[in-house]
Amino acid sequence: MSASTSAVLDALPYLIQGSLITIGIVSLAMLLGLLVGLTMAVGMVYGNSFWKALFGTYVWFFRGVPVLVLLFLFYFGLFHWLGLNFSAFAAVTLVLGMVTGAYQANIFRGAMLSLPKGQFQAAAALGMGNRQTILSIIIPQVLRISIPAWSNEFSIVLKDSALAFVIGAPEIMARTQFVASRTYQHLPLYITAGCLYFLLTWAGVLALMQLEKSVRIPGYSHQGT
Repeated sequence: MSASTSAVLDALPYLIQGSLITIGIVSLAMLLGLLVGLTMAVGMVYGNSFWKALFGTYVWFFRGVPVLVLLFLFYFGLFHWLGLNFSAFAAVTLVLGMVTGAYQANIFRGAMLSLPKGQFQAAAALGMGNRQTILSIIIPQVLRISIPAWSNEFSIVLKDSALAFVIGAPEIMARTQFVASRTYQHLPLYITAGCLYFLLTWAGVLALMQLEKSVRIPGYSHQGT
């Protein structure tokens, strides 16, 4: 057995453990982004000028600054300045969640704007208020029709999670770097890490494609007029 093969086989369980941490980071970040994105999308579409300006500024900032810069800004800067003792796992999850929240806000905003304009009037005729209409009618439709774009966002967040190694989060990339620095088998180990990221991306996108099929309404078009 060659040295490179031996290094990969020995490191594989360790790297798989790192993949579980990566899954945790991405899952929590996407969930946080979902909550942030939906809230901001509602504010940007149905809110007053104050909320539109506030959430628009948030989206502009977090879409305009590189994720790596934000990780350093929050983990080594803001959190330290505020005296917050965040772990690397918590910090990268929070930062990725805030970043994807900005992108998801635009995804959900576009979905809301594509819905038929008469739904609020129809809901009002049934005695439903604006809040109930948004929660019971608008958001369920938005979540369903946003799945394809959300799937793409999942892939981006998963790949961005590799940046977590720069602040010490023990995910796939950090563990690969650790093993490679000790075995000097950089190429086969980085190829292995790439394969793990690919498998995670493929599995997640496939699951979301199946979810999209399961909630699709045959013959229904959501495009508004």
